[in-house]
Amino acid sequence: METASGKETIILRRLIAYSEKIFQLSKDIVTVVSDRREKPRISTAAVVKSSLVLFWARLGSSNAWEQVGRARFWQRWLGEPAFSADSLGRVHALLDANGLRQGIHDVYEHLKRNKALPDIYGLGVVVLDGHESHASYLRHCSGCLQRTIHGVAGDRVQFYHRQVTLLLLPGALPGREAVRLLLDHEPQQPGEDEVQTALRLLARVLPAYPRAFDLVLADALYATAPFFNFLLAHGKHALVVLKDEGRNLYQDAAGLFHHVAPQPGSYRSRQCQWWDFPDLLTWPQVRASVRVVRSLETYTVRRQLDKHDDPQQSDWIWVTTLSPRQVPVDRIVHLGHQRWDIENYGFNELANEWHSDHIFKHDTGAIECFLLVAFLAYNIFHVFLARNVKPSIRHGKTQIFWARLIAAELYSEVAPAGMSP
Repeated sequence: METASGKETIILRRLIAYSEKIFQLSKDIVTVVSDRREKPRISTAAVVKSSLVLFWARLGSSNAWEQVGRARFWQRWLGEPAFSADSLGRVHALLDANGLRQGIHDVYEHLKRNKALPDIYGLGVVVLDGHESHASYLRHCSGCLQRTIHGVAGDRVQFYHRQVTLLLLPGALPGREAVRLLLDHEPQQPGEDEVQTALRLLARVLPAYPRAFDLVLADALYATAPFFNFLLAHGKHALVVLKDEGRNLYQDAAGLFHHVAPQPGSYRSRQCQWWDFPDLLTWPQVRASVRVVRSLETYTVRRQLDKHDDPQQSDWIWVTTLSPRQVPVDRIVHLGHQRWDIENYGFNELANEWHSDHIFKHDTGAIECFLLVAFLAYNIFHVFLARNVKPSIRHGKTQIFWARLIAAELYSEVAPAGMSP
């Protein structure tokens, strides 16, 4: 990396060279992706590789991508002429999503084979959650979900898309940054809820990643018997937020909270009181006993206006199939809080920095495939920064800094001659 010397930074070329060397991007990943065109003028590989750069450079739209289509870079890498933004969207609507999923799996498999994805406390851990990508009152397609919005001007039908995503949370390696991997997503279909979508996603993921994870983290929406029983039937564990105060399991645990003294603990800078009740049988719909863990956490927040410390308290309750012998209470608390990684490092980063919520083409297949390419780009980009760019060079630089360097490389090749230095 030539940042320290002041020479031209060629981060995009380095990223591509790394992808080709480590993952055989052009040879093994993009070549397995096909589409439904009979006599394609543009190769499928060129479309996928172009979409990867769209996300790596955070260009935000297919029109922004088209503006750098005259860059010499494309001919060097694609080996064929550039094409239009309309073609990019049209081909994505015809792509084979399973080929893209295979590419994501190939990245995971290589990292796992090279021991770059260590477990957390001896467990492979994933987070499962749903995300709404966009909503509109006007544009819609056959895959859109619908809801009625009640307003002062009357009821209006709103169309939206929602997906359930699975994120792998590896442990940290000494001296290396932990790399989270987006494994897959499943579009929610009309007439089904998020848990049904998640079960369909897991049914596809489990055969493809049989040993990738042992534990699934999820929010309170997933505290259902079908979800727990599905995981138990496949030899997996669940750790889910427990919120519904009306259910018997919550009421029984709440009664124990008042009669059993907590044990002291700490989570990061927070002082905690922990309750741990294993082997509960008050959820008969689940085909095993469950365990309830509560963490009452006290901490302070310094207010920006008056610089005063404001005491805060948060109360967390989880239900899990893990026993105390497998995972003690302090680790349960740590794992329970890691559920937020899919929000902080997944959805928020993808939407705000990668523009993954942008609808490049309003078509069910195109939305699914653009998001899968975003997952592939996200995984390769994070692995590249963590394992190929030295910490001393990464220090003090955000991820968007590197993305802007990539975009700058493309724009520098299409700048008008009179504006070149």
